[in-house]
Amino acid sequence: MDKRQFLKTIGLSALSSPVFSKSFHSLLKEKEHLSAEELAQDEAFWKKIRGDYKLNPSFINLENGYYCISPTPIKNAFLKNIEEVNMLGSYYMRKMRFPDNEKVRTKLAEAAGCAYEEIIVTRNTTESIDTVVSGYDWKPGDESIMAEQDYPYMIQHFELMAQRYGMTNRILSVPMHPNNDDEIVKMYESAITPKTRLLMVSHIINITGQILPIRKICDMAHSRGVDVVVDGAHAFGQFEYKISDLNCDYYGTSLHKWLSAPLGAGFLYIKKDKIKNLWALFADNGYPQDDIRRVVHTGTPAVHTEISIMNALDYLNFIGIKRKEARLKFIRNYWMERLNDVPNVTINTPNDNTRACGIGNVGLKNMTPTEMAEKLLANHKIWTVGIEGQSVFGCRITPNIYTSTAELDAFVAAVKSLAKI
Repeated sequence: MDKRQFLKTIGLSALSSPVFSKSFHSLLKEKEHLSAEELAQDEAFWKKIRGDYKLNPSFINLENGYYCISPTPIKNAFLKNIEEVNMLGSYYMRKMRFPDNEKVRTKLAEAAGCAYEEIIVTRNTTESIDTVVSGYDWKPGDESIMAEQDYPYMIQHFELMAQRYGMTNRILSVPMHPNNDDEIVKMYESAITPKTRLLMVSHIINITGQILPIRKICDMAHSRGVDVVVDGAHAFGQFEYKISDLNCDYYGTSLHKWLSAPLGAGFLYIKKDKIKNLWALFADNGYPQDDIRRVVHTGTPAVHTEISIMNALDYLNFIGIKRKEARLKFIRNYWMERLNDVPNVTINTPNDNTRACGIGNVGLKNMTPTEMAEKLLANHKIWTVGIEGQSVFGCRITPNIYTSTAELDAFVAAVKSLAKI
């Protein structure tokens, strides 16, 4: 009995797709005449999307940046994938795991805009970026460049490499409201020396939501002989781009953030000609030196999570990344514009759709970010996170596509109230 017949016999179908109702397809059909920007302001449409999410009624969730909860179609597909893998057991692992992984990688590569041979599934951005940083053949005196606003655990891994190999890390500070792209590019360029080997940069800074000019930074760095690793933890699934357009050497992201895949999913991109130069974190001599699968070997993975990446991509494609990006920009602008000129309120994110998408950061001059976050939750039932450090002082605000303008009105009113204390 071949695999297809075997699956048919036991009534299973791995890589199951989310099921969308006919009424939902009809809803999109009705709205197809609207531009993404017009649809972004259609509260009735996004209320339908909100119906896909099972939300906690005890608070307004404005902290989706850590983990974007999966909508019901993705969650149901994930549960089905768990059931199917568990039922097949070792048969699945020996006969189906690798072909399914190839399908996941192929679909991810298509969505990310890169070659299939250049992408591999990981558990998160930290694992992806640290795989690259650990894979360098560092020598005493080598230098790397990064910003204090980058994710702390990435910086700490560079510090570990410095302790172990004697290399040096140069840490910069990204201006919160740059005048133009050149200001950012020149800041990174000024730190490059003949000893610089690797530059790490965030595609979108996780604590402020500022989007950096990655292509310009990469072009500049390459002209100076420096490789670039991009932390795209919050970019993939939030706004439209192709890795091939960025001209970076390495790119890592988390898929349980803005793609809304189950927890523990990410990917690592390595430009084809860079793969052979990296040391693997864990040994796997079963692949050629230029095969990306050699670089990422962590034993038996959570295959039901990997399979569910396909379902999350289906859901994103169903809504459309242009529509999602437009909605996220609309709701960030919605609350930010209403707080721009309020006394005691400080906006820590550029109010420019080319420099920000769904993430924003706002602080109060009359209290610490931690106090602000605590009061928002205790007094107004609004959940967010306070950021104190890395030259940023404010609460990170990360709504999602299900967030309503009514909830944002409540948030704006709460901030205005706290600003008067």
